[in-house]
Amino acid sequence: MARDRSEEIATCLVTLAPTRLQQWSAFSVCAILLLGFGVLAPFADIPLPRINVFIPTFEAIIFVSDFITSVLLFSQFSIYQSRALLALASGYLFTALIIIPHVLTYPGVFSPTGLLGAGLSTTSWLYWFWHIGFPVALLAYAWLKDEKATASHASILYAVGWSVLFVGALVCGLTWLTTVDEPLLPQLFTDVTHLTSFNHYLLVIAILICVSALALLWTHRRSVLDLWLMVVAVAAISELGLVALTSARFVLGFYAGRLFSLVTSTTVLVVLLAETSRLYARLAHSNVMLQRERQNKLMSLEAMAASISHEVRQPLTSIVANGRAAQRFLEHLPPNFEEAQSALNRIIGGSHRASQIFDNIRALFGKADAGHEPINANELIGDVVAGFQGDLEQHGITASVELQGDLPKIVVHKGQLHQVLINLIGNAIEAMQADISDRRVLQVSSGRHVDDKIILSIEDSGPGIDPKDAENIFDAFVTTKSHGMGLGLALCRMIIERHSGELSVSRAHPRGSIFRIVLPISLSTG
Repeated sequence: MARDRSEEIATCLVTLAPTRLQQWSAFSVCAILLLGFGVLAPFADIPLPRINVFIPTFEAIIFVSDFITSVLLFSQFSIYQSRALLALASGYLFTALIIIPHVLTYPGVFSPTGLLGAGLSTTSWLYWFWHIGFPVALLAYAWLKDEKATASHASILYAVGWSVLFVGALVCGLTWLTTVDEPLLPQLFTDVTHLTSFNHYLLVIAILICVSALALLWTHRRSVLDLWLMVVAVAAISELGLVALTSARFVLGFYAGRLFSLVTSTTVLVVLLAETSRLYARLAHSNVMLQRERQNKLMSLEAMAASISHEVRQPLTSIVANGRAAQRFLEHLPPNFEEAQSALNRIIGGSHRASQIFDNIRALFGKADAGHEPINANELIGDVVAGFQGDLEQHGITASVELQGDLPKIVVHKGQLHQVLINLIGNAIEAMQADISDRRVLQVSSGRHVDDKIILSIEDSGPGIDPKDAENIFDAFVTTKSHGMGLGLALCRMIIERHSGELSVSRAHPRGSIFRIVLPISLSTG
């Protein structure tokens, strides 16, 4: 799981298309760099005071920035497995490492002529190796970035290890070449500060490589990383352009070029850190949503189990009550076989009803129209009321059933609508159990609501529902009963709404509640 998430982040950094805001930001930075170059170019050769501390401070910043960038890019390569990323990471590592001999050999920083046995042109040659080596790595990235990424974990470690060794060996070799064998190389300085014309050949090579990398990145730009590497290329070209206009160290172009070099060094680091932080924030949000979804699923399973328990408890209670009644009738002297047989029949009916509940709940989470059939609503109401006859007599409740005779047969899931009526009538009977008045009436009716709808109504004479509870009485886990679970009415409304109907409640007069089921006749067979 963690591997998959890391791979998602790496893929986003390398292949995620930049947003319009990111494009405008990158192009704006490029425009600022070019504008800065245009402003500074006429004054590039103006002499400025020599600040020896500037060089080690500036190059220490470059070293830290490029080294961190290379580590981040190597880590991205270990996930995304792209040779382009390996080349780019190696390029940043190369610039970080070659800065070390460059600053150590710089005249006037640690000694008047530099350390490591440096010659007059040693520092300048290291500078050009630095500013040619990195564009080569940038060009390699642009050339290789469309390749498919395939590698095993072992080959990734092998590639990273050999890249680090190669870069380290290359830097050591170039340092040896520019120090010990420096006399074999063309001279780049006439004295400590003034350049020779050979620098212009190296300058042209470096600019051509940068322009080629920029062109490839422009024509094949697809990701945020590609976009900001274009900014890096523009900054490098601007720096080299200022170098072309200077003839000595410690002039305006010299200092300004180092600032452009700083942009080259830090741009990718800032983008990597910003994009990684943003993507990890998205990942953290996704994890929170995932945990919430899991909790919701657990709550749904808990609610389903509770609803099954709630629904099955009613027929089981009826089965137990009828079983005890059958025992009492059989214990009479002489035994009352007729009443016992009636109680046993009710037990069988309750068992079928419990079995039907499981089928109804399973159908509830299946296709909306699965198991639908044309039924006579009046007959269904009659069956349900008859099933509660014993409860009505036990609690002294009078049932008043008023059914309109010309109602069409409606196409519904019979078991589900049967369960809705059982819930509503059972709730009505339970509501009237606490009624101390002598008149307890259950009114069940059916009729036409409007031209295209029928209405089934269940009215009780109990204490009624508080108006403030009427708005959320159908929500899950909301109940007015001390021992209720708040699932029965929620399931009832869910069932009715799956039949394109409506279930509502209102106060009865002078007391009690009225539950109304409205179903469209468009579902009927006529």
